[in-house]
Amino acid sequence: MPGPLMIIGGAEDKLRKRAILKELVAAAGGQQARIAVIPTASSLGDAVVEVYDALFRSLGAAEVVAVRPETREDAHDEALLDQLSSATGIFMTGGNQLKLSSIVCGTPLGEAIRDAHARGVIVAGTSAGASIQSSHMVAFGGPGATPKQRMTQVAAGLGLLQDAVIDQHFDQRNRYGRLLMIVSQSPQLLGVGVDEDTAAVVTAEEGRRRMSVIGKGAVTVFDPARMVTNAFEAKRSSPLLASGVVLHVLPAGSVFDLEDRALVPQPATVDPEDAAELADAQRDMQQMARDIAAEDISPGTLRRRLARRRSRSQSHQEETRR
Repeated sequence: MPGPLMIIGGAEDKLRKRAILKELVAAAGGQQARIAVIPTASSLGDAVVEVYDALFRSLGAAEVVAVRPETREDAHDEALLDQLSSATGIFMTGGNQLKLSSIVCGTPLGEAIRDAHARGVIVAGTSAGASIQSSHMVAFGGPGATPKQRMTQVAAGLGLLQDAVIDQHFDQRNRYGRLLMIVSQSPQLLGVGVDEDTAAVVTAEEGRRRMSVIGKGAVTVFDPARMVTNAFEAKRSSPLLASGVVLHVLPAGSVFDLEDRALVPQPATVDPEDAAELADAQRDMQQMARDIAAEDISPGTLRRRLARRRSRSQSHQEETRR
């Protein structure tokens, strides 16, 4: 069974709760986790590896190794392939996604990532490392809410998430227009936009893929299966017609069926503090019912009596403090 995909929209929390990274380490095996970090997209060199090495080890991972091909020739290196063969988790950093795809995709290293995923290893990535997980990948392009012809360009990704295109930093960098442009030109693709400090976690059970959302933001999904568009005839940078696109905005806790392209209903949950207040209120109401039945008094009279009792109790407490 294939492993989970963790598609992180960038700028994940590294200092406070670190909820997304904690879930990654847990899915990779917790204290037995051996995480391979692929920092190829980043221009920060060893510094970015040091950051994630410290993070993953502080969250309990047993080992963190760097797998950093800088050329397509490097991506044929047997030593790097061996590092992936024993990994229980793979994490691709942010940076330049076109650099990442041009070095990794279509190489033995890229196949090693796909093989690891197929045998159950979690494959995760943030920002550029998120975009490359889909079959089609945003290469580059500008912001804006309106889809326009030639607004962005697309490259091939690793294809871990088929029939989809992923964009990241989605709401924060106003990337609605460019994702709409892509699905307007390729209506067979599902458009997935992931906010910062947010992750779409894709799992497969019995042949069905589901996407759950964790983190502070939301995952936006464009389903263009029944859309009407003029992308095939629009000129230069003209605004595109995109009518009939089904929009899903999925906050944390949402689950989305990628086969049916539909929201999966979830049982209602109650915040623990709200549950405690509700329980107190229920006990008060039960006590009130018993008092009324025992003393045969009206609710209004009972409320006034209770108010006097509370007032006397507060006065006594104040005198005690003096």
